[in-house]
Amino acid sequence: MSNKPFGLWPSPITPRSLAGSLRLNDVQWDSDGKTLVWLEGRSAQGVLVAADLASGEAPRDLTVDLAVRAKVGYGGGDFTVGQGVVFFAEAGSGRLYRQALSGGEARPVTPAFGAAAAPTLSPDGRWLLYVHSAEGSDCLALVDAEGRQWPQRLVGDHDFYMQPTWHPAGHSIAYVAWNHPNMPWDGASLYLATLDDQGSAPSIASIVELAGGSDVAVFQPTFSPDGRYLAYLSDASGWGQLYLYDLVVHTHRQLTSAEAEHSAPAWGQGMRTFGWTHDSQALYVLRNERGVGQLLRQPIDGAPATPVEALAGYDWLDDPAISPAGEALALIASGSTCPTRLVLVQGDQARVLRRTTTETIAPSALSPARPVSWDTAAGQIHGILNLPPGYEPGAGTNLPPAVIKIHGGPTGQSVANYDGQAQFFATRGYTVLEVNYRGSTGYGRDYMLALRGNWGICDVEDAVSGAQFLASSGYADPQRIVIMGGSAGGYTVLEAMCRAPGVFCAGLCLFGVTNMFTLAADTHKFEQRYLDSMLGPLPEAAAVYRERSPIFHAELLRDPIAVFQGSDDQVVPQAQADSIVESLRQRGIPHEYHIYQGEGHGWRKAETIEAFYKSVDAFLRQYVIFR
Repeated sequence: MSNKPFGLWPSPITPRSLAGSLRLNDVQWDSDGKTLVWLEGRSAQGVLVAADLASGEAPRDLTVDLAVRAKVGYGGGDFTVGQGVVFFAEAGSGRLYRQALSGGEARPVTPAFGAAAAPTLSPDGRWLLYVHSAEGSDCLALVDAEGRQWPQRLVGDHDFYMQPTWHPAGHSIAYVAWNHPNMPWDGASLYLATLDDQGSAPSIASIVELAGGSDVAVFQPTFSPDGRYLAYLSDASGWGQLYLYDLVVHTHRQLTSAEAEHSAPAWGQGMRTFGWTHDSQALYVLRNERGVGQLLRQPIDGAPATPVEALAGYDWLDDPAISPAGEALALIASGSTCPTRLVLVQGDQARVLRRTTTETIAPSALSPARPVSWDTAAGQIHGILNLPPGYEPGAGTNLPPAVIKIHGGPTGQSVANYDGQAQFFATRGYTVLEVNYRGSTGYGRDYMLALRGNWGICDVEDAVSGAQFLASSGYADPQRIVIMGGSAGGYTVLEAMCRAPGVFCAGLCLFGVTNMFTLAADTHKFEQRYLDSMLGPLPEAAAVYRERSPIFHAELLRDPIAVFQGSDDQVVPQAQADSIVESLRQRGIPHEYHIYQGEGHGWRKAETIEAFYKSVDAFLRQYVIFR
């Protein structure tokens, strides 16, 4: 352990190293089971990469000049691959492009109108089904895979669509849809649509609602390769469980039953937590228990699920992709002291195909994360804890400072994945507690629903109790606890500093909500009615909106705060940050304000990420370490 004061330890995690890390967003197999395609985020650019596993050749970039990124809602569903071709959404135009895996130039298949996401190729390779959004209207659209015809609107009677998928025979599709004021985790429906292929292009013959509803969330419909079953996830039992719908006898059967999450809040298109084996006899499904993940093989005959032992060294897993031609699978994996990797599993062996960092830092120099819980008058609250490497509570009177991190959403969860931000603080000598307040996912539907009508109350109370938990456990110096969060988490930062002054000696607010009225009026379509459940519908709940908006009681802020904002944020526009900063300026409250040009709701550019961490470090030295 360094003899420097906590908060000033020499750290191997530098702002530049965080800025230089790439992001892995998805991985998919080509239909022959020989080629893997994945999406890398390199600074602001999304780049598709392919690896021919059969030849063993080095991976190669498929896209160079075009930025791969879908922009429906929060994004996701950026590409699909099949029959030797990858189809992807281009960030600037919103168009779908096709690119042969063998090489050549990418060419558009849809016009530059609106935004496209979640493309999926028909089994015969002729048609591309996708989600389209334009001028406030969303639908499922269809275009020929060569882009020779004008796209057609296939289904459009709901406010939102997600996760369209083809039956292997091509005669039907399944998809998830929902309407305002719901968010997809509040309630959504699973539909099965039969297609009529007698015309020049497939059209809808009939639609049946199979599962879900206004108060049940469904997620990721996926047909079995043999066409017998439609698998999906539902939280009808109170937990996200895996179900099978038998397309022959028309019955539903629940496959998993553990009090754990197998689903996830559908914040983006293209998300998945399970996949079928090529022989249709089992599914590989992710299980989330208190923020720690594992991959299980679940036979469809009801036999017990078994963990994939080759992945035992990883604490969090994403986007499982199962080979359509064999027993191999690929996914994105990390551990709290193991940076994110693209991993290929074959039998009992796991092979790393891509790393997001140089991995030159020994795991022993990092801080392992562990799930924690603490009791309050409102019940048990959950979180993820990182202690400074080598620190043992109770070993002396010198206590470390702490950063309490509040996740966004507010419907979300902090988990035990590799978190470069948590390591940035922990390796400098901070304790880091990521609070999964009431309203977070991962602990059952009832825990998630506790925030309904209570945003700005439960999250604030649980952040404060988290600070008390750190102090009473000897994990942190109660006089040097910082609160940090982005988006909804940034809102909790502001409200906690207003409602519990002095509990936190400083705050870091990233693109936080300051005015609930303007959020409801100005945010993007996806979250336009989110506040109906979190606070209540307008105009009836106007008094609640005013009571819970930091801008209307900003005079309660008295502790130092740093505010960070992207100039192009469409979710929480810059005007929200401007207003709270003006109040701080007028009253002489110590503060900093950093606006990053060209950034949106979060940082993508390497230069922004490096500048952000340098500013955070300098701010904390001034107002926390040397206070």
